[in-house]
Amino acid sequence: MTDGATVGQAAVDQLLEVLDLEHTGAMAFRGMSPPVGPQRVYGGQVAGQALVAAGRTVAPERFVHSLHGYFVRPGDPAEPIAYQVENVRDGRSFSVRRSVALQHDKPIFFMSASFQRHEEEGLDHHAPTPPDVPAPDDVPTMSDRLARYPERLGIWGQIPRPIDVRYVGEPGWVRPGDRPADPHQRVWMRIDGKLPDDPLLHACALTYASDLTLLDSVLSVHGEVWGPGGVVGASLDHALWFHRPFRADEWFLYDCWSPSASGARGLATGRMFTTDGRHIASAVQEGLLRRVGG
Repeated sequence: MTDGATVGQAAVDQLLEVLDLEHTGAMAFRGMSPPVGPQRVYGGQVAGQALVAAGRTVAPERFVHSLHGYFVRPGDPAEPIAYQVENVRDGRSFSVRRSVALQHDKPIFFMSASFQRHEEEGLDHHAPTPPDVPAPDDVPTMSDRLARYPERLGIWGQIPRPIDVRYVGEPGWVRPGDRPADPHQRVWMRIDGKLPDDPLLHACALTYASDLTLLDSVLSVHGEVWGPGGVVGASLDHALWFHRPFRADEWFLYDCWSPSASGARGLATGRMFTTDGRHIASAVQEGLLRRVGG
């Protein structure tokens, strides 16, 4: 295994530890944040952990097909997160759960998730795949891009990156003026190591990844960037639908665009495709977006 692969797998192993919640009661769990990370809990982390909690109360032959969550308060990464799960319904084919994340006895996130019995037959189609884009190996790595922006290396150099993210266009964290307007943002992603075969873990990992770049597509329409001279933002809600089987440790294209922005809020939607063109998941998110001075 190469040094890069070793580093990637170490970050993935840390992600698996974050997703491995402590069982504290019949429908109660506790999760931790990584020892090094941003000043508030990353939204994809709390959504992924909430899905772990919900999924552990559902029969293993039922797989999550959708989730809908709201971010209520910023989370403190130095404090444990308690997860309370409510069994809304267990039917013949579907199970529904409500999962609430709490810190200091106050909700920071809540989510409803629906699970369906495997291998039901029915109609099958999906919208056309995006136009041809460069393959993952033909797109700059995150390290390649960061080399152009040494001011970004401080925090990025400290935080383990369990996801290999490769932007087809310019990312939103470049300097103001360095990003041309683009109606789409397309990013290749994969977990940067090997995951166990548990489908729930792959769904949780995809949920974790789905929050990384989605709101960036709102800024992309205007050629805007994150940070001084650009925009600051926060996720308000997040929805995700799982359409077909997948592995989160294999490349998928995240094709994102924004249908609307107004009132300091931006709506973003995205589709995820495997390298052979299968549409595996769709996401929608609204975020709070405010301009900041340079």
